[in-house]
Amino acid sequence: MTAIQMLNTPERANERFSHIDTWVFDLDNTLYPQTADLWPKIDARITLFMMRLFGLDAISLRALQKHYYMRYGTTLRGLMVEHQVDAGHYLEYVHDIDRSCLEHNHSLAEAIAALPGRKLILTNGSRHHAIATAKQLGVDHLFEDIFDIIAADFIAKPEAAAYERFFDKLKVDPRRAALFEDLPRNLAVPHARGMTTVLVLPGAGENVEREAWEIASGDEPHIDFVTDDLVGFLEEIAARA
Repeated sequence: MTAIQMLNTPERANERFSHIDTWVFDLDNTLYPQTADLWPKIDARITLFMMRLFGLDAISLRALQKHYYMRYGTTLRGLMVEHQVDAGHYLEYVHDIDRSCLEHNHSLAEAIAALPGRKLILTNGSRHHAIATAKQLGVDHLFEDIFDIIAADFIAKPEAAAYERFFDKLKVDPRRAALFEDLPRNLAVPHARGMTTVLVLPGAGENVEREAWEIASGDEPHIDFVTDDLVGFLEEIAARA
């Protein structure tokens, strides 16, 4: 796959990005490679949290964990709604991970810096996790703000209310914004609200374990662009700009 895989022609890329003044990035599995071990570490911590909460083994709880994740956007939201779990304790626990597998990504930093306009992070994780991870990547200084699950009042993507809170609180005009995400369903509402949407896939030849519902078919109408090379994609946008 080339840096930019378009649904149409190169002219379409110019048309869709020429007016963009706000660049919004998901964090996990988007700003860093999907083959990095950060998300598996978080996933394992979530399972361990639930084992301590319910007193059951991991095998028994994995299905419930994934059920909450699919139904509510995050396992946390499911635990809050159905079991009144304390969100602060949960977030501190599951994001207490080693990030040393990530190295400063100078190419990514330069590509983001070259984009004209605001740069924001929109994540279902915590602000602390986003800052620590972005800092490990060497890109934390490039973002004007981070909109996390707490700022969203614990309503997670892909719920429409999460995006509406984001647009309102950070004064984002979705018609002049682009969103980079690794989960196809998280692009549906933004696309409907006028955002230019980019699905970020694993790199060529990279094997990443995914749930069936997390995998794009490739022809979803809410996905404007697809790339397996985020840095190359951003460099090409900046060059066209």
